[in-house]
Amino acid sequence: MQATCARYYIIILRPLTTFMSSPHRPPARRMRKRQPFDGKAHASTSRSEPNAGTTSRPSLLHGRTDRHVARADPRGTGIVRDVAKGSIGSGYGPYSYDPSLNRAKFGSGGGAPATGQAGTSNISGSSRHRLARSETLNAAWEKNLDTDDGAKFGSGGAPTTVQGGTSNTSGSSRPRLARSATLNAAWEKNLDPDDALHNPDPIADARLDRTFELFSLRGWTNLIALVALLGGLLALFGAYPVIVHFKRPGPHITGFNLGGINGTGQVPQLTNFPLLIDPDTPESAYAYTSPDGREYHLVFSDEFNAEGRSFYPGDDPYWEAVDLHYWPTGDLEWYDSGAVTTRNGSLVITLSEVNNHDLNFKSGMIQSWNKLCVTTGYIEASVSLPGAPTQVGFWPGAWTMGNLARAGYGATTEGMWPYSYDSCDLGTFPNQTTHDNEPASTFESALSFLPGQRVSACTCPGADHPGPATSVGRGVPEIDILEALVDITGTAPHFRGQVSQSYQLAPYNAGRQFNNASSATSILNASMTAFNHYIGDAFQQTVSALTYIDSRFYGGDGPGAFAPYGIEWFSDPARRESGFIRWYSDGAVTWTLTPDTIGADPTSQVSARLISEEPMYMIFNLGISPSFQGPDYNHLVFPAEMLVDYVRVYQLPGIENGLTCDPPNYPTADYINRHLGAYSNANLTTWAQAGYTFPANSLYDGC
Repeated sequence: MQATCARYYIIILRPLTTFMSSPHRPPARRMRKRQPFDGKAHASTSRSEPNAGTTSRPSLLHGRTDRHVARADPRGTGIVRDVAKGSIGSGYGPYSYDPSLNRAKFGSGGGAPATGQAGTSNISGSSRHRLARSETLNAAWEKNLDTDDGAKFGSGGAPTTVQGGTSNTSGSSRPRLARSATLNAAWEKNLDPDDALHNPDPIADARLDRTFELFSLRGWTNLIALVALLGGLLALFGAYPVIVHFKRPGPHITGFNLGGINGTGQVPQLTNFPLLIDPDTPESAYAYTSPDGREYHLVFSDEFNAEGRSFYPGDDPYWEAVDLHYWPTGDLEWYDSGAVTTRNGSLVITLSEVNNHDLNFKSGMIQSWNKLCVTTGYIEASVSLPGAPTQVGFWPGAWTMGNLARAGYGATTEGMWPYSYDSCDLGTFPNQTTHDNEPASTFESALSFLPGQRVSACTCPGADHPGPATSVGRGVPEIDILEALVDITGTAPHFRGQVSQSYQLAPYNAGRQFNNASSATSILNASMTAFNHYIGDAFQQTVSALTYIDSRFYGGDGPGAFAPYGIEWFSDPARRESGFIRWYSDGAVTWTLTPDTIGADPTSQVSARLISEEPMYMIFNLGISPSFQGPDYNHLVFPAEMLVDYVRVYQLPGIENGLTCDPPNYPTADYINRHLGAYSNANLTTWAQAGYTFPANSLYDGC
């Protein structure tokens, strides 16, 4: 055992100590090329030994017996380097371990040697795990053995002869050494592509890092790729949106992404999401051409096809059924939110004889106040009137009003309805007279009992005003699509149904008489339409015409019972002379109002009234009132129903803010929010009751 340990020390530890005592590896560029191992043992003379000059036992390090010789011998230096790298003493080379020498001869455990056909070995221990060497290389190794190799590398004692060879009595024979460079050449053929990365050369690498080639194909390729990538990103996110913005025409429908169609023309199908255009609207109704060739496009529609809709406050995005008594016109009914619903594809407003709120009737009114407003355009509603032409007293209405007042809330209408005026003069004064009751004609005729225009063009700077400036006159005009009544000048059964189509405004002309010259105010068919004899009272001036309608447009029995009624109006603050209002009945034009109809009146000393420039909301209601037409209770049948098949709103291309109730040039939201007490309490009848005061008029009150 001691001999064995000594032998392993000589074979393993001695080369290791020699390596550790050798100089550090010089830079790779100074290293000499390793010479192939020739298989010979080179003798050396040591000055420290007494037998210097004599041939000593071959060294295990190929003739190197001390570090002096190792430094002098270039081959020794290469061997030390290869040992350090693992090229020698690892899985190949003269110091590699060959398990084939022991696996067949020794047992797997320690102790006595195993016996085989070739002989017996006295080396004990288990074989090591390592990369197996090629059998071809082993054969080449054995061919290069010298005859005395067994004696040279034994650790002591006489060799023992066995069948087929000899065995060292004190240990195993030395691994057979290759006698050529075949091993190195074969090994180098199996190099991996990344082997060079594991042998860095700091000096050469640093020199390479400092090199620069102006015309480097790889460098220019990288630069061009980066420039192309950066340019593509800039074009995609910078140039492309700008190009699309200026080349793509603007949307023709103001409902883009607000419930209308999207950029691809698709209509979103979102549950419980309000749509400006009802999906049930037929495509044939998506455009409208007026008699004078104006091309309109659909911006809002409601077909009322969903069954059982509720219009209680908060239940519908565009409509709300009120809960109040409409006292300004002396109505006999209470408007109840439950009296309005949808059935069989129509809006249904039911007037019934029911005692409630100390009144004898109950009916319904829906409004789009502060939800949906229209600023110029064409509004069409298909309506079937209640009862029959022989039943006198029903008051069905479809109309519009400026958003600065809420219908039925008296405090909001005081000093606002029905003004449509943007001048600072006597027309803004209470009763249209001065403090001295001038002009006398106006005072003596009791022309007006209005309290004066609350937010006129005479409002003092900084006073309470909805804007956009205190110098802009604001008001609440009213345009009636229809108010149905019965012509009773004949005798039954010759009663004929009529619709009153009107414009309510203030301040008034002298005698409340508008310009009815045909050049200013035209009636298309005099046999069907005539000016209304009712021209207003002390609280309003009315410009109105009456048109006969067919008796089949009553009762709602079948599609033939509906007729389309509409208003078309245009106004532009920059071109007020080009404005107009045109009324329709059964799809045909009935009459037209122009700016000359309501121009300046030197007698009453008022300037021109305006064709409405305010955002107007829509109202549908069914009432009963002796102030409109005295009821004939002997012929009225209850309950009665007013039906609306659809409501459609069209506007010209290019109209901006056409459906909002708060357009920038005529804002309303801030003013309403600052006076919510008046806009939320229908029991308040005056502005003062709500806790507010009229702003000072610079001409009437002074600032």
